[in-house]
Amino acid sequence: MASLKERSIEIFNWFERRLGLFGPSIEAAEHEVPSNTSSWWYVFGSAATIILVLQVMTGILLALVYAPSASNAWLSLEFLDHNVKLGWFLRAMHGWGSDFMVAIVLIHLAQVFLFGAYKFPRELTWIVGVFLLLMTLGMAFTGQVLRFDQDAYWGLGIGASIVSRVPWIGGPLVDFMLGGPIIAGPTLSRFFTLHVFVIPGILLALVGLHLLMVLRLGINDWPMPGRLVSNKLAHETGIPFVPDAAWKDAVFAAAIMLAIMACALWFGPFGPTGQPDPTIIETAPKPDFAFLWIYAVLAYLPPSLETPVLFIAPVVGIGVMLLLPLVSGEGEKHWSRRPVAVLMVAVIAVTLGAFTRLGMYTPWSPIMNAWTSDSIPPAYLKGRTPLEREGALVLQNKQCRNCHSIGGAGGLRGPALDTVSSHMTEDQIIRQVLQGGGNMPAYGNALNPSETTALVHFLIALRSGNLSPAVDASRKLVLTTEQPQPSKPTPAGGS
Repeated sequence: MASLKERSIEIFNWFERRLGLFGPSIEAAEHEVPSNTSSWWYVFGSAATIILVLQVMTGILLALVYAPSASNAWLSLEFLDHNVKLGWFLRAMHGWGSDFMVAIVLIHLAQVFLFGAYKFPRELTWIVGVFLLLMTLGMAFTGQVLRFDQDAYWGLGIGASIVSRVPWIGGPLVDFMLGGPIIAGPTLSRFFTLHVFVIPGILLALVGLHLLMVLRLGINDWPMPGRLVSNKLAHETGIPFVPDAAWKDAVFAAAIMLAIMACALWFGPFGPTGQPDPTIIETAPKPDFAFLWIYAVLAYLPPSLETPVLFIAPVVGIGVMLLLPLVSGEGEKHWSRRPVAVLMVAVIAVTLGAFTRLGMYTPWSPIMNAWTSDSIPPAYLKGRTPLEREGALVLQNKQCRNCHSIGGAGGLRGPALDTVSSHMTEDQIIRQVLQGGGNMPAYGNALNPSETTALVHFLIALRSGNLSPAVDASRKLVLTTEQPQPSKPTPAGGS
């Protein structure tokens, strides 16, 4: 009778002959790497992969309880935090894992850049790495929305208003992102689909391609001054990755996992804050750690520069990163021979760090006068109808003057409202209030019909004394053409 060991070997061989997985796995683990790359500088890629595995595992467990609906998402997170054993710790691990993954991927990309590892023959490996960074940021952003608390709701509203400024396709993009012109039930379903299916699927596919190219092309040699890029793909002195070089990766990945656990235990999960209520607008939404620097940049930018910075700078930056290995794929690798590269990394790191620190306490707009108990100037209430006075009260109570000024008092983030009806028609005002656009979030869910009617009537009444209210020229033309034309008089004596 065969022993247990022999029986186990037979079972293993049965599966291996049919699947053939064990041999390639051993070959991949033992692939040779340059002996001079057995360094602590080469551990970030492995750590990012381990964190990705953590995110997938914790995400699957969270999805067993999370309810992706606008009415139940916040309640399901509260249930996880307070009614599921260690549910809060699971959420905290997932949240802090996201921040650590963004940080590790950024550090890894900077290390690859400084070491010249984007040069021949690893140009495509670098390009895939850039897309991996974008997908990682996409996971972080969509994950914040899924909390669907008060901060996430209004933060998404600001994000939608920014997207609406994309030339020509801004409106359709907002409809695609939110499932309509305002944040509603379909919005959370779309972000859940992106966060759980679409982006992770792309991310895992890119990781597989990235690892395949690393195995195919090998790990970049330690850069040496004067050693230019060579066309040789093989390394003269190689050691097996497992176990000779992998132990540093394992130690660093373990340290990162312990750091994530420590942050989860000490700081707990992110949110949820107050239950999302579109009628409560007294909130100052702030993004998660990975996007705080963007928040601070927007806070300090003059309104006139927001659109160019938002839509030109990212496109240029991503384009430069993608084109970098194609235009600079040869030459020196060592950082001491590439001072411009070192300076770029230093400036970017200091800038991101400074703006991230500022974003922790910076208000949305430092030049905004913020909410004040000052009433609407009496000159703007004189001679108004009761409905228009009610609209002035809505303007005050909904804190519209945080961003808009009247009579020189109020915020400067949005345009002054003193003469708003001189350049916007009634339909345009209604659409702007309900659907937002530019810097302005959509307030369609924050106002009931009577409040909207009163507010619009008050705004329509705001115009300079010598100016006529704005009119829709196309509508005026249609009304003119539809009016019956007077019949020609019949000449006397005519038949």
